[in-house]
Amino acid sequence: MSTGKGKKRMKNQPVLYEGIKKKRNPLITDYAWHGMQEKAIKAGLSASEYLERLIRKDLDAE
Repeated sequence: MSTGKGKKRMKNQPVLYEGIKKKRNPLITDYAWHGMQEKAIKAGLSASEYLERLIRKDLDAE
């Protein structure tokens, strides 16, 4: 999947997905948060995008 680099970002216009992202507040432990941050950095992604891809991958597998 493209990272959207080089695409002009416009407010309220989706770039990578069919919908725009909204601020959410999942409650997770510090252990899970730090682990997610480490994996996201290794993948070259933000924690938000890492979580988005992880969940979408799981949903697509169903």
